[in-house]
Amino acid sequence: MLLAIDAGNTNVVFALVEGREIKARWRIATDPRRTGDEYAVWLHNLMALEGKGPADIEAVIIATVVPRALHNLEVLSTKYFDCDPLIAGHDPVSWGIQLDIPEPGSLGADRAVNAIAAHALYPEDLIVIDFGTATTFDVIDYSGAYKGGIIAPGINLSLDALVNAAAKLPRIAIEAPEGNMSVIGTTTESQMHIGVFWGYVAMIEGLVERTRAEIGRPAKVVSTGGLATLFDEHTRVFDAIEPDLTIQGLAMLYERSKS
Repeated sequence: MLLAIDAGNTNVVFALVEGREIKARWRIATDPRRTGDEYAVWLHNLMALEGKGPADIEAVIIATVVPRALHNLEVLSTKYFDCDPLIAGHDPVSWGIQLDIPEPGSLGADRAVNAIAAHALYPEDLIVIDFGTATTFDVIDYSGAYKGGIIAPGINLSLDALVNAAAKLPRIAIEAPEGNMSVIGTTTESQMHIGVFWGYVAMIEGLVERTRAEIGRPAKVVSTGGLATLFDEHTRVFDAIEPDLTIQGLAMLYERSKS
């Protein structure tokens, strides 16, 4: 069984993968100071609830956009799972796709892994939208080459900035405005819901439209990340939702390394 680790800016996701099937997944807040020992205590208890233990893990693969977190995750792997971890983007699990951008080394590991998985699932022109700390749009052409993309503030980040900068604005949940879906709010809270939620939907739809026009060919939109399902209920812009795209990509990289 493979232990796939996706270390993002907000959360670290751990997943047990058998073949291409995800058997279990857990997440913990990203903290570069968290030691390998702390990860082990937390993770071993969760694995035990699934009837699994360290002996069930034959390999570990890590993708991270937080360089300071990598060392402690490597310690977790070597000390507690007796595995030298594979690091996504480094031999023997280099990307294996063309990165058609001026600075390939600047591309986040999560975005490269998403591109690999999305192309394997949908071998056509793609726009991959990942709702994370930032909301990213990635363009992959029909050959699997990464062509570039967009980075926008994540919706939670945008809301935090709004609430922190305006003393009288309350903190609200990220959800669709209730009622008749009017975009004219009559209370502070309803106006904030409209601005945050429908404003974000409008950004997604607008950027997808402009990106498709620039590509010049039909492009399938694949979304991933925790908020993809919420937005999918209120826009027709998504063609497919793949909640575990990054973990799927890590599993594919691991399979490639074995061959």
